[in-house]
Amino acid sequence: MIEPHTIDLNLLSVFQEVYRERQISSAAKRLGLSQSAVSNALARLRRSFGDELFVRTASGMQPTPLATQMAEPIGVAMAQVALALNQRSRFEPGTSSRRFTLAMTDVGEIYFMPTLIERCRQLAPGVEISSLRAGAVNLKEEMEGGRVDLAIGPFEDVSEALYQRQLFRQPYVSMFRKGHPLGRGEMTLERFVRAEHLLVDASDSPYDRINQLLARAGVGPSVRFRVPHFTAVPYIVSTSDLVVTVPQKLAERAGAPFGLEWVTPPLELPPLQTNVFWHRRYNQDPGNQWLRGLLAEVFAE
Repeated sequence: MIEPHTIDLNLLSVFQEVYRERQISSAAKRLGLSQSAVSNALARLRRSFGDELFVRTASGMQPTPLATQMAEPIGVAMAQVALALNQRSRFEPGTSSRRFTLAMTDVGEIYFMPTLIERCRQLAPGVEISSLRAGAVNLKEEMEGGRVDLAIGPFEDVSEALYQRQLFRQPYVSMFRKGHPLGRGEMTLERFVRAEHLLVDASDSPYDRINQLLARAGVGPSVRFRVPHFTAVPYIVSTSDLVVTVPQKLAERAGAPFGLEWVTPPLELPPLQTNVFWHRRYNQDPGNQWLRGLLAEVFAE
């Protein structure tokens, strides 16, 4: 058994950076060390654990099963050490220049970013906010490594290492241009199915289930127009007679700027739940706590 007092904490910092970066050179740069110093530290770690830990491959330094198993508990422990050493540290939004990265869907960017940017301009003029598409990254790894601070969306089957808080639940609505024939008279299932639809072929769950339910109702096989994401939807339906079924928050954001209206579709669709997620390593981080609180204050229902 390896006792904690036999391991230099600096070696664990090297372990973390090599695990994150998968490159000796990148890890050395982040640590402010020479590549030889990182290589020597890695050699000491290998002797201590009796394992290669990282194997050089064409795609970088890939972790062994033992290194993968160790990565999360070491990360959590190091975060707690950092917290203990900086108990007096505070996050002051009014003077901070910290950069936060949020992972979200394209719908999330449309709904959250305008309001969040404006609130940060008022409360934290030096803070930087950037977003990235959630489906393009491994949320657990990016949040564990601190490269993504928060994730916002209807994500399912997330890692147990991520904490979460519900912001709101919203229904799906059917959206079309003002003056569309579907906006006049009773909305029956027959009229709804007969209308020409635009489908968003989002493969991410839970959006994919909506298209399945639309298909069961009769919308789907004959649809001629499809897009892979929601961003272009308001532009398309505002200049055509197409009908599209989207989360209500998107319809609320796009309605006035694009001259659109929406109705409740005449079939039962499950509501969409949107949560904010963060890694447990950063549960006590003051900046992370501030941003989570701001999101809850502005968007939670």
